[in-house]
Amino acid sequence: MPLFKTINFNSTTQILVWKVTESFTELFEQVVLNDSNRMRFDGMKSEMHQRAFLSVRKLLQETGHTDLDLYYDEFGKPHLHGEKHISITHSHNFSAIIISHETVGIDIELQRDKIIRIADKFCDSEFQFLSPSFETEKKQDYIRKLTVIWGAKEAIFKIRNEKGISFKDHIVVEDFQINVKQMAAKLHFNNLVKDFNIYFEEIEDFTLVYAFEN
Repeated sequence: MPLFKTINFNSTTQILVWKVTESFTELFEQVVLNDSNRMRFDGMKSEMHQRAFLSVRKLLQETGHTDLDLYYDEFGKPHLHGEKHISITHSHNFSAIIISHETVGIDIELQRDKIIRIADKFCDSEFQFLSPSFETEKKQDYIRKLTVIWGAKEAIFKIRNEKGISFKDHIVVEDFQINVKQMAAKLHFNNLVKDFNIYFEEIEDFTLVYAFEN
């Protein structure tokens, strides 16, 4: 499938989403990898991960870049040669990138029941505004909110990318409403305090979240 969605957030920030329906061969034939990324690719044991990896390169091509413009630092964080920032995410059959002049992070997650069981691993103060429920409709709302929170914290972690950051202890997401599609979050880590603006939207059964560092 071609490009699934483009979000022109502002004049300097663009988000692109790809729904992976192509075969491995189709994607592989359309992408050129630089030497270091080819090594990363060859080390992947799952074809799903390889297809996601290749689909990200298709997204890069949509923005006028190629894999030759992309490199990873010693912590595994992606960068583009030049002044723009990039963040990458994929989950199951969706992948997405955000490219911006601002410091940004992105995450996409499948909404699923499992997140209820692990909520206490990444939420703390957020339980003050969450409303757990076993009623079908309210339960789904709970899952949707938890998925946003997880995605926000993952996006923030991708921005800072520092060893020792705890989603539960160091990143706080403020109260929000699903229909508003934005909120604020804060990172407290060692002597560092950072504020973030978070935006999100739902795509099929997935939640796409992106964060901007203030």
